[in-house]
Amino acid sequence: MDRTPRVSRLLADMTDAEKLGQLQIVFRPDPADAAQLVRTGLGCVFWPPSAGATNALQRVAVEETRLGIPLLVGLDVVHGQRTIAPVPLAQAAAFDPPLVTALAALAAAEARSGGVTWTFSPMADISRDPRWGRVVEGFGEDVHLTGAMTRAMIRGYQGDDLASPRSIAATAKHFVAYGAPEGGRDYNGVDASEHQLRNVYLEPFRTAAEAGVASVMAAFNTVAGVPMHANRRLLTGVLKDEWGFDGVIVGDADGVRNLLPHRVAETVGSAVRLAFHAGLDIEMGGAAAELDATERAGLDRTRLDDAVARVLTLKERLGLFDRPYVDESVEITEPTADSRALVRRAAARSAVLLKNDGTLPLENPRRVLLTGPYADSTDHLGAWTQYFGARAGTIVDALRTRRPDLHLEVVPGVDFLGDDTSGIPAAVAAAERADLVVVCAGEPSALSGEAASRSDLRLPGRQEDLIRAIASTGTRFVVVLETGRPLVVADWIDLAPSVLVAWHGGTEAPAAIVDVLLGDEDPAGRLPISWPRSVGQIPIHYAHENTGRPASTGGRLTTEESDVGLHGPDNVQDKFTSKYLDLELGPQFPFGHGAGYAAFSHSPPRVSAADVDRADLESGASVTLEIEVANTSGRAGDEVMQVYLEDVVASVAPPVRRLVAFERRAIAAGETAVFSFEIGCAQLGFWATDAASPAFVVEPGLFRLHVGATLQATQAVELRVS
Repeated sequence: MDRTPRVSRLLADMTDAEKLGQLQIVFRPDPADAAQLVRTGLGCVFWPPSAGATNALQRVAVEETRLGIPLLVGLDVVHGQRTIAPVPLAQAAAFDPPLVTALAALAAAEARSGGVTWTFSPMADISRDPRWGRVVEGFGEDVHLTGAMTRAMIRGYQGDDLASPRSIAATAKHFVAYGAPEGGRDYNGVDASEHQLRNVYLEPFRTAAEAGVASVMAAFNTVAGVPMHANRRLLTGVLKDEWGFDGVIVGDADGVRNLLPHRVAETVGSAVRLAFHAGLDIEMGGAAAELDATERAGLDRTRLDDAVARVLTLKERLGLFDRPYVDESVEITEPTADSRALVRRAAARSAVLLKNDGTLPLENPRRVLLTGPYADSTDHLGAWTQYFGARAGTIVDALRTRRPDLHLEVVPGVDFLGDDTSGIPAAVAAAERADLVVVCAGEPSALSGEAASRSDLRLPGRQEDLIRAIASTGTRFVVVLETGRPLVVADWIDLAPSVLVAWHGGTEAPAAIVDVLLGDEDPAGRLPISWPRSVGQIPIHYAHENTGRPASTGGRLTTEESDVGLHGPDNVQDKFTSKYLDLELGPQFPFGHGAGYAAFSHSPPRVSAADVDRADLESGASVTLEIEVANTSGRAGDEVMQVYLEDVVASVAPPVRRLVAFERRAIAAGETAVFSFEIGCAQLGFWATDAASPAFVVEPGLFRLHVGATLQATQAVELRVS
């Protein structure tokens, strides 16, 4: 990588110990402890600072060390700093990249005002196992959606200029395949083929590199037996050499030290050497500080200087050499009216209607019961909000504020986790007095996030008992689910007339939920990850390969059974097909599922050309796909159009379908909009891995473009590549 004169000058003047100091980040929340480490040469700190505390620490680095190199200050700013946005999985459900950019820009401005210059976000992992707790931190199961949201979040964090007082360096994590741990257990090993790595797990990171992400974080897991913190083939061979990534690769917390229990290193010193040789630039946790002079001297000099140059270059790009301090008078310490309005809108746009019999939006009930543990809970923020004491209100208070005319009763009935059902009779009695019941159920924030894997994805505690009891009263009711992952709802979903997924919506979640319930906001989000019928189905993602013996679904279209004649009549009754004997085929709710309050009709899709030459595609040509969408209802609403590609015959078994484009758009009552998508190489191709070097290829043949508001309600148009 190219080095500026300042970076070259500093490198020439640094001792080995000073160089190694720049390549470490540690968590030191105590200011005095942190300051002492900075005096000894530490170049990066992880802590939740205030502007004053950060300036004080920067003064130690700039004024009390020999070289005066400013600090990188990192923090997990994952979905907000002072104003908490919906969790990233919820943001993905909005299918609205500009919204994600706006939320990241808000988080960046708040964080930078307090001295944070580096965030460990976004999570670009493809997550196809909802048992894994960190599914909440990413954008779901789909490669295209995850790539689009990753790019949007990087844009929001970094802006046009990293040196801006409203920008911070983003980190694409966790490189790579961290979202596919065996058994859904966090930190567990991954065994992925090169085909899967290239076409699924690496793709969002390639998108991040193309978007100019400042840093990438190595994952805790192994890939095919090699821990990622020691994986030179992927960290250096793919990320740095093949993709030309010139930013910083940072380890995860104690990821280098973890090479010892991985049993690929015998000592901390050998673990550090392995990691830096593999391509790591910054070690998180302090293992590098344990190297003695002999071990430091044993590090590869070229690799050491390259790592230091990358760190110093990032500090230059952030403007820290010229402006190491922040203006303490403009630090953002509380949410503002504008920031609250943004995250409130985001929480509403993230909401997904799993089903609705017309009960929603609510139409002038007089007596309303709120029950369930979320009725009067303030636990709406989700994972990774532990640093600054962010707060949210309650749904009952939000509803009372909006509708003081309601006769509102609150009987939680059960708590989140316990087995006590003694409160259910009181909830049933209250339901029998009410015109409408809102069951506020879900998974508390503590059950999702890092080290929060679950083997049972049903509602925790006795919440299902409460739902069944409310259903038995015959009173109209709605279930609102707040969660950080897909849940198994099969045992009660058929009893509920209307079910709304509100996720963990952040600071303004209660107000946003009320906005949706009352119809002020349209809950037109779509599921970014499939919801299984049973844990035993997992993984149940939609973009799977067809089997040689696909099972029949009895005439109901799923992604297992396409509408293009792949199943002959003999297969319908064939016992020897890919299915379960004791469970219906397909997820409870597939990726892309959802609908708003408005109604829409779709014209047949059309392409600008039904045949295109492969050479033209490789030269940059594309085909335009269009579809007209009319709002046939009496209210404005959002429609989310999704374009799925079906590669009818390929050299390797393709996914049955895969998302290649989408757009969410507001359409006024009675109006018609034309959605237009460009289909070219990026949409039609895939990574071929059978040769010595992987290559992105577009193969000749027939393709079908399936267009619709959900995966299961599409119309197809054919395109042939010659």
